[in-house]
Amino acid sequence: MNEKSGDVFDTLPFFLSVARAASLLGISRSAAYRLAASGELPCRRLGGRVYIVTAGLRDLVQAA
Repeated sequence: MNEKSGDVFDTLPFFLSVARAASLLGISRSAAYRLAASGELPCRRLGGRVYIVTAGLRDLVQAA
């Protein structure tokens, strides 16, 4: 991963909406929800909504 892509994660909030995470990954929103439900995307539920944990997403992308 290059420095420029690392900067993208540094500017993001701690939690992302599923739609925003899907956009960053280049996948559909429904695919992102499926990955979150299966545990492949790191997520947290807050107030009935599902959020993707940015630090976990960064780790996942770096490992790929």
